[in-house]
Amino acid sequence: MLSRSLFSVPFSDWRNPFEEMDRLSRRMDWLANSMLGRRGLQGFPAQVFPAVNITEDKENYYVRAELPGMKAENVDLQVTGRNLSISGERQIQLEDDNARYHRREREGGKFSRMIGLPGEIDPESVEANMTDGVLTVTIGKSEAAKPKQITIK
Repeated sequence: MLSRSLFSVPFSDWRNPFEEMDRLSRRMDWLANSMLGRRGLQGFPAQVFPAVNITEDKENYYVRAELPGMKAENVDLQVTGRNLSISGERQIQLEDDNARYHRREREGGKFSRMIGLPGEIDPESVEANMTDGVLTVTIGKSEAAKPKQITIK
């Protein structure tokens, strides 16, 4: 007979068990790259940048992205079909040539991230603002994607 511990679920969030696998995958990439001294694409360590949350209500999708130290004019947003593209270049002031780093985790360079949205969108209704390094993009749902109340006859 199998012990009960074999059936315990290691996921911290029952609503999305793949979230834990994604977190573990990013952590393993980070560990492998830091041990081998490699960098990810375009100067960033092999991890997802910027980190985002995607939520929705009846009318809109909301994408919130962490862009610490960035200015709005250095970020490019585009919508195509059901996708939002966030790209730009993060500038990090380098130390002088005599500086010896003990730890270097902050990287600068170009980045690009394509985010698939769960439903059809209205590209004319996209609004964006950035406050304290957090970009908030509000994207209206297309009429076809909005829930409709059906009256039973």
